[in-house]
Amino acid sequence: MTVLDGLQAELAAATDRLLATTAALSDPDVTAPSLLPGWSRGHVLTHVARNADSLVNLMTWAKTGVFIPQYPTQEIRDAEIAEGAGQTAKEQYAGLAAGADRFAEAAEAMPPMAWRSLVQGMRPPEHPAWYLLVRRIREVEIHHVDLGAGYTWADWPEDFVRRELHDAMAGWPYDQSTVSAIRAGGMSWTGLGEGPVVEGPAPLVLAWLTGRLTGDGAGEPGGGPEQGLRLAGKPPAAPPWLTMPAPPGLPAAPPEEYP
Repeated sequence: MTVLDGLQAELAAATDRLLATTAALSDPDVTAPSLLPGWSRGHVLTHVARNADSLVNLMTWAKTGVFIPQYPTQEIRDAEIAEGAGQTAKEQYAGLAAGADRFAEAAEAMPPMAWRSLVQGMRPPEHPAWYLLVRRIREVEIHHVDLGAGYTWADWPEDFVRRELHDAMAGWPYDQSTVSAIRAGGMSWTGLGEGPVVEGPAPLVLAWLTGRLTGDGAGEPGGGPEQGLRLAGKPPAAPPWLTMPAPPGLPAAPPEEYP
């Protein structure tokens, strides 16, 4: 048994949670601002729906060997998000569900060897196709929080938090580091650069790393970003997150577990 079954089950559960949140939104809710600057909840939902199709493009590339870009161009991607942002709540739900179904069907149809094929998103590096499942879970979980509709970083599952911390640190931008060490949930990374040590519960540290602490307590259970982070004063701004969509050195074949 490989990691594929576990990741697909994790994605299905994350998708169900996002769909449940979306089903409860009204039309005014959808047009209200999200926690992402300049984006409404409609922008976020459209992006997550279109992301599913973009990753299906990469699975098709992996399966056929014929290059298909994740998105035709950055401009087309942005235009589709802007166009879809104004849809009604019912339309947003339908689009999100349909995109999730297409992704699940494409993953189910992948030949075992195709998961080893190298693909690449909008930015390098290349990575084996099995990691597309990790990328999709990331999109669903992170942007579920960005909706600002009741689901917060405190709701992130433990397996997701552990994996995302691992991957964020595997691609750590040392030249832009703002801290010297990070300790979270029994995990520790040192020698990161110059600065203080950030230490706290793993979900909170991941929220800080991903820029999901707003600084004013919005969308954050228990208050502002310093709540629970053991650091004198407020933590420094995190360095850029997700400078690479996949960490280096991933195994070509789906491993038994990851990380």
